Amino acid sequence: MGRDGVASGIGVGELDLDGLGGDVLSLTPAPGGPPLRPGEVYVLVRLRGRPVGTVLGRVGEDADMAQALAAAAREQLAGFLSGAPPGPVRARADKEAADVEAAGGGAVRPGADTEGPACGGGSGAGVPRVSVVVATRERTGQLARALDSLLGQDHPGHEILVVDNNPATDRTRALVERRYASHGVRYVVEPVPGLAAARNRGVAAARGEILAFTDDDVIADRRWLTSLVAPFADDPRLGCVTGLILPARLATPAQILLESHGGFTKGFAPRHFDPHRPPPGEPLFPFTAGRFGSGANMAFRAGALRAVGGFDPATGTGTPARGGDDLYAFARVVVAGHRLRYTPEALVWHHHRETWRDLEEQAYGYGAGLTAYLAALIGRRPALVPALLARVPHGLAHALAISAHRTAGEQAVPGEHGARTHPWPRSLSRLERRGMLYGPLGYLRARRLVRGHRPPWEAAR
Repeated sequence: MGRDGVASGIGVGELDLDGLGGDVLSLTPAPGGPPLRPGEVYVLVRLRGRPVGTVLGRVGEDADMAQALAAAAREQLAGFLSGAPPGPVRARADKEAADVEAAGGGAVRPGADTEGPACGGGSGAGVPRVSVVVATRERTGQLARALDSLLGQDHPGHEILVVDNNPATDRTRALVERRYASHGVRYVVEPVPGLAAARNRGVAAARGEILAFTDDDVIADRRWLTSLVAPFADDPRLGCVTGLILPARLATPAQILLESHGGFTKGFAPRHFDPHRPPPGEPLFPFTAGRFGSGANMAFRAGALRAVGGFDPATGTGTPARGGDDLYAFARVVVAGHRLRYTPEALVWHHHRETWRDLEEQAYGYGAGLTAYLAALIGRRPALVPALLARVPHGLAHALAISAHRTAGEQAVPGEHGARTHPWPRSLSRLERRGMLYGPLGYLRARRLVRGHRPPWEAAR
């Protein structure tokens, strides 16, 4: 057991089944992860390639691992496909599916074995040009792993841009030139510190009609880009698509606790957010941008993103605001009248931070980024003030709820499928709330630092 009673060393893998009651097609470790061993194992369950859920199972020393995990999947995910009375898992699935249908999206129940391929491969005919932007700073080991996965995408046409943010050394340039330039990967420098400024530099340099963004600490599923880009072809009003983020490793208590608290996962039901048809039961829409997705897995129409000014350079990691650059972009695109879609078939595996100190910094940064992005919205679009003020009571309740201490009975193990539970420590709840109080001040400090800064595509005019 690790800190605060959290277990350590949960294996992570992928289990593909020929239908929930069918044969095991494959069981593999998560990309880049160690071999699976007996003990607790957390797996993404696919049905003939389609991601449908996650389960946590315990595998004995002498057990057939694939069969043991398949049995756990059938038990824990059965409610998704059967007409059985809703249990904890089924209730969550039903709510997600209802949200999708009410919001105007196609109601695909999590786990539903719909017809057609898991993800279209694309032949290249009529496929829009796509640019993938990866911002990085002095993390060449992680960057190389991410770039390898991006070069292995099944999408027929895309370019990759590495944006080196305020570099202290030439290691990133050397890595790209030595190993990846021959594969068409382009290297760009952004001297202004901050993730938003780096992403804006990528927006300016990109040639694609669709701009996809991921981080240097992920491994992209081979079908990630095809799945992320496909929805744009079906909906001309779609401005942004986000996708599923799962943990690549659960090796330390900090990683397990983060995933138990929700991690970056937004579920396995597709969601469609339309500013002209606000989803029922979400009084904070469109200001709950955290519901839309996360910056490690997102794509925008280039024209829509540039039209709203791109990312606010006073937000994001590397600035006093600490975060919020992705939330700001989501909200700005939706407020501008574009639809946003979440699709779980667009999958990346994220390497969560490993140490307790990392988790403390992350909790504080989440809180700061949340309120910093709201400050950015007000600062950049003062006309939104009345709408935001009208939502203040609900907003305060929401902020307290998402940062609350969770008892062992309230907080589930990774994937919300399992009997064991872990509390979310009060110390981390306090850090999140302190971050929320700091966020607007951090944003104001950051904005002073970038005063006069214009998006690179406008400054070049």
